[in-house]
Amino acid sequence: MPGVTKEQIRQAREADLFAYLERHERGVLKRDGPNYRHKEHDSLVYVTAKNYWYWNSRGKRINALDYLMEIRGYGLVDAVNALAGPAMQYSFPSRDSQDYAAARQARKPDHCYLPWQKKCATSYVSYLQKRGISTVVIKRCTQLGILYEGSYKKKEPEGKATYIPVCVFVGKDEHGTAKFACMRGIHSDLRKDAYGSDKEYSFCLPPHRAGSRHVAVFEAPIDALSHATLQEMDGWKWDGYRLSLGGTSHVALFAFLERHPKIRHVDLYMDSDYAGLKNARKIKDMLRADPRFKHIRVGIHPPRQGKDYNELLQIKKQERHRLPERRLEKQGAISI
Repeated sequence: MPGVTKEQIRQAREADLFAYLERHERGVLKRDGPNYRHKEHDSLVYVTAKNYWYWNSRGKRINALDYLMEIRGYGLVDAVNALAGPAMQYSFPSRDSQDYAAARQARKPDHCYLPWQKKCATSYVSYLQKRGISTVVIKRCTQLGILYEGSYKKKEPEGKATYIPVCVFVGKDEHGTAKFACMRGIHSDLRKDAYGSDKEYSFCLPPHRAGSRHVAVFEAPIDALSHATLQEMDGWKWDGYRLSLGGTSHVALFAFLERHPKIRHVDLYMDSDYAGLKNARKIKDMLRADPRFKHIRVGIHPPRQGKDYNELLQIKKQERHRLPERRLEKQGAISI
């Protein structure tokens, strides 16, 4: 593997993930009894008694290298360079010390640092159209200021920097201030949240009319846009919020419901896989158990075809594209 050695990979796997998070992602951990839980990915738990991390939704242990690659979307070289070598030899204070308590109370970034916005951008439109997203949906998101084409600065091992074009999905608060942004590579597999993002304000496509009592919940922004495109194709009479969780954590949904007390219906459109179905049932049970949300009706609607709603959209479009061909074949067979 160019750029890294086997020894560097070994060091990265043995790096202290807890220390890494406290140094680089302060405030992302919360106490959970004797253990610690990740605020953005609540199925990720640090078991203090046995000194290891366990990813409950995937049913496996993970190390620091797994975390950066599978959760933060780093490539192998970037992840290894972030973890291996002297930079990771932290002398972090003992968990029982006052210094450690102070470190855990360290302030989060004061705002979300949005990626630089490209002017006269067209690549993100082409990318989303290839994924099946309607031009009308793309235009509406762009006009609302919750979608644009950005440029992510990536540092290379030799010290140089390259700029990667990305789709940027923005989450805003009730005043229209950007609080969250996730990036998805247009020509790469980059998946990363912008520095300073607050998961409580994840990407959300609002209804056409204010005051809706319905919210549809998805794992990723692309699935929310796919759902909106399917509605445009089939003409559903539905007008509600479309919220992306940025994964399977309930954090964004619960914060959204606290800000929108009029919501009466929550529909979970999670992925049709083990993690998606398991977490949909978990979120449903949590909503029922919480006195604040007992009045809300909850439904679980995995896609009938494909893994997620973007795959379902592409399947539906392919079927519609083949329909005229089938009609011509049938007419030809009758004429013969």
